[in-house]
Amino acid sequence: MPEIVTLTMNPALDVTTFTDAVVPTRKLRCDEPFYDAGGGGVNVAKVARVLGASAAAVYPAGGARGEQMSGLLDDDGVEEHIVPIAGSTRECFTAIDRRSGQEYRFVTPGPELTSEEQERCLATLEKVAEGAKYVVASGSFPPGVPGTFVRRIAAAAREAGARFVLDSSGDALTSIDSGVFLVKPSLDELCEWTGRELDTGDEQIAAARALVTAGVTEIVVVSLGADGAIMVTADEAVRVPALAAKVRSAVGAGDSMVAGLVVGLLQARSLRDALALGIACGTAALLTAGSQVCRREDIDRFDALARAV
Repeated sequence: MPEIVTLTMNPALDVTTFTDAVVPTRKLRCDEPFYDAGGGGVNVAKVARVLGASAAAVYPAGGARGEQMSGLLDDDGVEEHIVPIAGSTRECFTAIDRRSGQEYRFVTPGPELTSEEQERCLATLEKVAEGAKYVVASGSFPPGVPGTFVRRIAAAAREAGARFVLDSSGDALTSIDSGVFLVKPSLDELCEWTGRELDTGDEQIAAARALVTAGVTEIVVVSLGADGAIMVTADEAVRVPALAAKVRSAVGAGDSMVAGLVVGLLQARSLRDALALGIACGTAALLTAGSQVCRREDIDRFDALARAV
């Protein structure tokens, strides 16, 4: 029985390659690409497995790319529960410019999910999540899925007796009004959600705590990019600074952070130490290309640093 069950409504087959320089018009000679199973919850499940937690990924998939994703997740040792769909799983492409080190990410919208396919995603989640400790919904919603669908995911998690963790954006983030244990907006997303600029740490903490007071969630984790992250509850606010790392790719870093947070809470760490593990996982993800899963030895090294600062 998995401790963590993730739901990814818009998974992707991630394709990554390197080229000497990304310039317009000219043909760009690229390295042989490599492929990873990607999408928010899929990435969370992969990193949770690296950390030794039992995790299962629920996701809709179709076509040849969906079949390829399934094979890649088998290689990652992730328990998967696929909801077959008529459309074809999307493909997202990342090109890394060797000369500048810059990363160019091309993200496609994904297949439109019918109402029946959405219902089957929920039914599968309810079945797989029975007895789980956490349900994590991460990533964007595909065409055809309204932001309010997140409320039904929260209800399914509650029915399963699991804590619900949400990491999304746009309507899928702001439509939630209750039933969340932990939500992880970026600072920009929190500003958009609250409708105002949040320039100081005190303003950021106050805005996050307002969501807790309103009954939306019990914990808010605000990712601050180069400034690290803050975790806010009704009674506590803790901050962990960002860690220095040579960035190879930022793909999946936020998802890796969520995995570390949830596993840290599973381990009954203090709030600050759970946040430290999240920062460690997000930093370790920067060292790998594309959505390749981060390495345990990198996580452990950064975890020790994050807990010490």
